[in-house]
Amino acid sequence: MNVFIFPGQGAQFPGMGLDAYKSSKKIKSVFDEADEILGFKLSKIMFEGSDDELKQTKVTQPAIFLHSIAELYLKNNEIKPDFVAGHSLGEFSALVANNTISFADGLKLVSIRAKAMQKACENNKGGMAAILGLDDELIEETCKNFEGNVVAANFNCPGQVVISGDLDNVKLICEKFNELGARRSLLLPVSGAFHSELMIGAKDELSEAINNISLQKPSCPIYQNVNGKPELHTDTIKINLINQLTSSVKWTQSVKNMIKDGANNFIEFGPGKVLCGLIKKVDREVNVQSAF
Repeated sequence: MNVFIFPGQGAQFPGMGLDAYKSSKKIKSVFDEADEILGFKLSKIMFEGSDDELKQTKVTQPAIFLHSIAELYLKNNEIKPDFVAGHSLGEFSALVANNTISFADGLKLVSIRAKAMQKACENNKGGMAAILGLDDELIEETCKNFEGNVVAANFNCPGQVVISGDLDNVKLICEKFNELGARRSLLLPVSGAFHSELMIGAKDELSEAINNISLQKPSCPIYQNVNGKPELHTDTIKINLINQLTSSVKWTQSVKNMIKDGANNFIEFGPGKVLCGLIKKVDREVNVQSAF
């Protein structure tokens, strides 16, 4: 069974999407439509912008979404997904892939999400860190017992969990994880505490936008970040999308559940091959590949 997977923030790079843009008139028109919807030349920043420009959350998220959908359209229905899933931001791309939302609505939501998250980052001094080499349960329990605002934010694969919260507390708890035997505790170059309660302001803004669009019946299940389970009901999909901003990304659990349900071929659409690598660390036996 085939799974289409879509990456989140962090996969961006200068020149992203240019090959797809040059490949066909149809894809060029998708980039032109995106520029028009957003009211600025996102394509120019993607093709010619610096690392620093691309790292701005309000640019990064629409750029990754657009790159992912351009690759999806290039495949032009050569193969149909049995399941879809996306890591954080990638859920919006996944919902275009299973026909739940249109490209235009998806891009508008991603842009609203990105701007709201950037605003939340500016209002709260948050940070994130990758903890390597410890059990998920130990990391989660340590965060719960820590006297400070820190949570396990991304369960990426066995032995790799990202924590999120107030920056000073993130730095402090990293020392604790090192004492517990972590192979490494690495502060990440991000602008805020994604997937934590510090994103509550962004969640309120995104909630209003999501509730104002209509979702279509999905062509196949999406395995959502908040619980790692398959979903087909549009009302629940909306609730999960909204809650995702302040909840953990349960990617390891999603992958395990998809494999248990018959998935054996994962195809990654978008910049990089990060998700392919994470899935191989969950199960070496399944097939993973980049769409291009």
